[in-house]
Amino acid sequence: MSKERTPPPTTPDGRHIVVRGRLWRTADPRLSAAQRAALVAQLMDARRAVAAARRADDKQAAQTAHAAVGSAKTALGERGPVWWDDGAPDLNRRMARNTLYADWFATVDGD
Repeated sequence: MSKERTPPPTTPDGRHIVVRGRLWRTADPRLSAAQRAALVAQLMDARRAVAAARRADDKQAAQTAHAAVGSAKTALGERGPVWWDDGAPDLNRRMARNTLYADWFATVDGD
């Protein structure tokens, strides 16, 4: 039997998901479904290339693949400049309990 995965909690403003208590920026919601799907496909291809380069112990290929991962994540809005324009801080990679989301996170049945 496979256990159904529940999606990670998303902050009330939709800017971050929480994985193991840490905030991770979500993709830019202004992307069309087709754009997002294409970028996610690029990201997954790049991640597979990282794994293949590691298995082959090919440092140059790994460096190239890591750059492709970064490019895809930036295009998705998960890295680089924030996709919101109201001046709110980027809290990516911070522990939710130590941010302005702390009260909300305390109520979430998260991970």
